[in-house]
Amino acid sequence: MERDVTITVNRDLCTGCALCVRACPTQTLSIVRDKATVTGRASIGCGHCEAVCPCGAIDVSSLTDETVRYSTFTADRQWLPYGDHETASLVRLMASRRSCRNYLDRPVDRSLLEDLVRIGITAPSGTSSQCWTFTLLPTRGTVQALGSLIASFFRGLNRKAANPLLRLVLKLAGRPELDDYYRTYLRQVEEALDAWDRTGCDRLFHGAPAVIIIGSTPGASTPTEDALLATQNILLAAHSMGLGSCLIGYAVAAMKEDRSIQQRVGVPGEEGVHAVIALGYPDETYTTVCRRRQPSVRYFEG
Repeated sequence: MERDVTITVNRDLCTGCALCVRACPTQTLSIVRDKATVTGRASIGCGHCEAVCPCGAIDVSSLTDETVRYSTFTADRQWLPYGDHETASLVRLMASRRSCRNYLDRPVDRSLLEDLVRIGITAPSGTSSQCWTFTLLPTRGTVQALGSLIASFFRGLNRKAANPLLRLVLKLAGRPELDDYYRTYLRQVEEALDAWDRTGCDRLFHGAPAVIIIGSTPGASTPTEDALLATQNILLAAHSMGLGSCLIGYAVAAMKEDRSIQQRVGVPGEEGVHAVIALGYPDETYTTVCRRRQPSVRYFEG
């Protein structure tokens, strides 16, 4: 992971306020002769210094303007202060987004998919590693191709799970996963595969015309968490753009077990796959937000 310092300070503009020094998590900057100065040898490239500077004296060259230019809307670059947003509106968006399993036969423009990626990477990442990757399947044909690969994987898994001796041996060896799969998932997977073969009914991606695969390159401190934070950003943004979305856990599970599947759709084998999002224009509407099960909440006070 790149940790090189790419910060430059325009000493003519710098007023020496030291806000950047205070904000920097890696102590890369110091005040030298009344001006901010790069004194550290490493940086996580978070951009805090650039964002906090009131006079535009700092530039982090490893960060690019392309990540804040959107094709389908104009973003306000002004920072939103703490508390300066209507919480009720935010909660309404989060509660209104639902897993969509009915899509219109209408393609999703590539510019929308690319904007969703840009929105995704506004999420935080562990030590600002930003090692996430995004693979776009922009057509129904590419989604069906991935679906066929995943179907082949589950046909093979079902054959193994149908073997009682194999399930027993693995369970006695402390590996009960195949037996758990047999008892919990095998029947519904068989039904889905049968529907796919007989009628082309897509119970995996539900007819979605596009997919985003979110992965990570080696080197991230928290790769799964980073990817899932970006995923949530994409899910919420998709809803605001008029798109339905659905997380496809079966696809993630298949690619974790068989890396050749991800390679067949252009994801290098050394990358981890953490989320697969089906996207499309929804053919369903709701009248109210849904309630949830009561969460388990506890306090620890020492």
